[in-house]
Amino acid sequence: MRPPAFAAAFAGVFLMGCATFSPDGGFNAVELIARERLDKEVKWIKNETDAGEVRAAVRKLLSGPLSADAAVQVALLNNRGLQASYAELGIAEADLVQAGRLPNPRLSYLRTRFDDEFNIESVIAFNIFALLTRPLAARIEARRFERAKLEVAAEILRVAAETRKAYFSAVAAEEAARYMDQVKNSAEAGAELARRMRAAGNWSKLNEMREQAFYAETAAGLARARQAVDAERERLVRLMGVWGSDIRFKLPERLPELPKSVREPDQVEALALAQRLDIEAAKRDTESLAESLGLTRTTRVINALEFGVARTTETPEPRKKGYEIGVELPLFDWGGARVAKAEAIYMQAVHRVADAAINARSEVREAYMAYRTTFDLARHYRDEVVPLRKRISEETLLRYNGMLASVFELLADAREQVRGVSAYIEALRDFWIADADLQMSLSGRGSGAIVRTKAPASAAPAAPAGH
Repeated sequence: MRPPAFAAAFAGVFLMGCATFSPDGGFNAVELIARERLDKEVKWIKNETDAGEVRAAVRKLLSGPLSADAAVQVALLNNRGLQASYAELGIAEADLVQAGRLPNPRLSYLRTRFDDEFNIESVIAFNIFALLTRPLAARIEARRFERAKLEVAAEILRVAAETRKAYFSAVAAEEAARYMDQVKNSAEAGAELARRMRAAGNWSKLNEMREQAFYAETAAGLARARQAVDAERERLVRLMGVWGSDIRFKLPERLPELPKSVREPDQVEALALAQRLDIEAAKRDTESLAESLGLTRTTRVINALEFGVARTTETPEPRKKGYEIGVELPLFDWGGARVAKAEAIYMQAVHRVADAAINARSEVREAYMAYRTTFDLARHYRDEVVPLRKRISEETLLRYNGMLASVFELLADAREQVRGVSAYIEALRDFWIADADLQMSLSGRGSGAIVRTKAPASAAPAAPAGH
């Protein structure tokens, strides 16, 4: 066979072994998970046309009062960190395509000359061993590609959960700040009344200072509440990836009401083990490592085998043809270290899968306990504390109208009523955050920010003693 024909034959084999990129880059599987688990759309921005479509969709969602679902949808379309994670799909698919392609042949050319005589040697060689191990290497990279899809899908779920929690925190912060402003107005009225009564000689200096101190503390509390509004809103802005005029979106005045019923704890652990993406990704990683361990054991002694056609031209001798075989000789390295390393990495992955399963069971139990406790606490404030405070306020007003209570008692009672409502806002916010954490724990590893029930912070400093 003449060298040009031989090269053409090898080129044909090479082209037949070429793997190609998929039309969607693996993104369809990620879209399906987002649609099934979140009922939301995701889009991979690859060009200016995609960017324009996303901008139009985001501005439409931000045009009216923003709901929790709309905030999550904006984040899934517009979060730049999430868009960056989609590149992992392209990287993993490129590795898969590369593993499915044959290595390029090696061409060597040697020409020597002595006086009027010269010698030419040419060899074209092909790595036969790479051809034999190509199917196994392709399977390894295919599993890694599937794992990359799961990791990207898990990142989508994480961003959705974080956005939902940031949304409820922002709404609660604004609602709490409005109630805090009412407390401040009440304290200001009390301080002004105390000053006038002190000037008229009907109030002691000590009582006047108490009212003034309460007003000063309330003004500081309002400043902190307004700062919390800015901080929570900016956190939501970062997650949604908006800037410029888009940050002036409107939030509703109130948090959503409690649902009529709660989720039951039946089979939550089994559900988490069945659908958590981090566990599935760990399994895929372990399967890939198992394939890699088999490849390492196969190539522990010989990992390079080349075969090629050679031709020698030497004047005045006739042209000579033959072949060349190249193989690595295992004189110093028998591959034991590579196999031991691969086995250790594989066992490490096995234990990580078991660890992920144990953590998943614990996380979902903790998330459900937080979910149920915050629901009961918010319902207690809604059904017991707030109505009781309202009845106390009505009774105090009746006593004031009957000249049996002072105006300071009326103001102090109003402050207590507002504090009860603020505590209910905090409890309601904690419930919705716990609900988002529970949803995340059923699908993947959360951020670790599971709500832990604590005594609610007061919306204002305690009323002055004796009032």
